[in-house]
Amino acid sequence: MSARSYGRSEFQVAGRPVGPGHPCFVVAEAGSNHNRDLPTALRLIEVAAEAGADAVKFQTYTAEGLYSRHTPTMTYLKDQGMVGEGDSVWGLINRVALPWEWHQELAEHARDLGITFLSTPFEEAAVDVLEGIGVPAYKIASYEVTHLPLLERVARTGKPVFLSTGMAALGDIERALDTLGEAGCREVLLMHCAVNYPARFENLNLRAISTLISAFQVPVGWSDHTLGWTADVVAVALGACAVEKHFTLDRSHPGPDHPFALNPPELASMVTAIREAEAALGSSVKRVTEAEAELYRLGRRSLVAAGQIAKGSVITRSSIAVKRPGYGIPVYELELVLDRRAARDIEADEILTWDDLVR
Repeated sequence: MSARSYGRSEFQVAGRPVGPGHPCFVVAEAGSNHNRDLPTALRLIEVAAEAGADAVKFQTYTAEGLYSRHTPTMTYLKDQGMVGEGDSVWGLINRVALPWEWHQELAEHARDLGITFLSTPFEEAAVDVLEGIGVPAYKIASYEVTHLPLLERVARTGKPVFLSTGMAALGDIERALDTLGEAGCREVLLMHCAVNYPARFENLNLRAISTLISAFQVPVGWSDHTLGWTADVVAVALGACAVEKHFTLDRSHPGPDHPFALNPPELASMVTAIREAEAALGSSVKRVTEAEAELYRLGRRSLVAAGQIAKGSVITRSSIAVKRPGYGIPVYELELVLDRRAARDIEADEILTWDDLVR
């Protein structure tokens, strides 16, 4: 597959520029961690805003629109005790789905707190709900990369799309991007993702971020399911323009997304770590920085008089000491100093300059 651009190099979400050269767009993923309790959902929005995230995101689906009742239960849900004997993944999803009538209140609460409200639609009817409350962008889950009717419906809104790529080969991504583009969407950010809950570090393949950037010429981010935030900082260092991370009020709450989510102080720490990483990345130019200027002048070494040097004396190696500070004759000019004569009487430990020497 030859590299070509599938979209714009940057775009805006609710007035916030997203793309290379801009601060990482941090999405605090509430997912199903509202526990189907409205006060909890409202509090999650507050926590995301307090942590400094750019957006808070929920998920919009119904069990009926998402799963066949005959779908086998995923192993990780059994292992975590989320689905018991005689239960089903359909039943679990039905219990944790966000009531659609909550969306307006949640979006208004986010707006009041100055944080962008987003939600992932998992069916076409969900897009209609989210359009009704005016979301500024859409997130497509990894599972839906091949759900072309959903991609077409989202693209027709004219809004930017964050497309997760867990479990997807490059051909799957190319097909999805073609579908979005043909339906009118050119503002796309690909989210590299490892779909395990929690994901193990050895399965992340974060270098694939660079591959996606090169292959598709669009902004690329990282959707994370690991414990902690090490992977998020690494992803930013590798060029991720957005990071999505699950969070919860309490990891001990029952539900599929709580165990691997960050608690409120951890979410704030992750945002801080990302911002610190961005600041640390700085420029690719290797030079003396403004912060180094004083120590560059005072901490480097230069040539000083090893003892008293009388005017007219020949400068020999024993005449010279190498000491700090660094604003005298540079040490690498030592050979050019030897065999010259002192232009004046020089005291011991004086810092030598070219004006002190004559041929």
